[in-house]
Amino acid sequence: MSEIKAWFMSIPVITRYWFGLSLAIPVLGRFGLLNPYHMFMTKDALWHLELWRPFTGTFYYPIGPGTGFHYLINLYFLYQYSKNLETSEFQGKPADYLFMLIFNWSALVVSICRILFFEYL
Repeated sequence: MSEIKAWFMSIPVITRYWFGLSLAIPVLGRFGLLNPYHMFMTKDALWHLELWRPFTGTFYYPIGPGTGFHYLINLYFLYQYSKNLETSEFQGKPADYLFMLIFNWSALVVSICRILFFEYL
């Protein structure tokens, strides 16, 4: 168990939190501790100002019998590419890396909200 903890703590800090949340939230949803319906963005949820949904939608992936392998592959790519970015391009600049991630996330959320609200116009 200490090897897993040592490995997890050796991951760069931003990748560690992103990987940890991307692991914990879907598993909690799969075991029924979090309601999966409250994890993703819908038009009705945004009208009711459920502002946690863009955040949880970023980390939630529905795990089921047909999606488990795909989920593991996504976790592997998230770990590899984020770790490589954080330790090479953004080495010593964690604020720049976090800003890039937040900027990309906000652009995606704005795009999704635009699609949800204006798809019938």
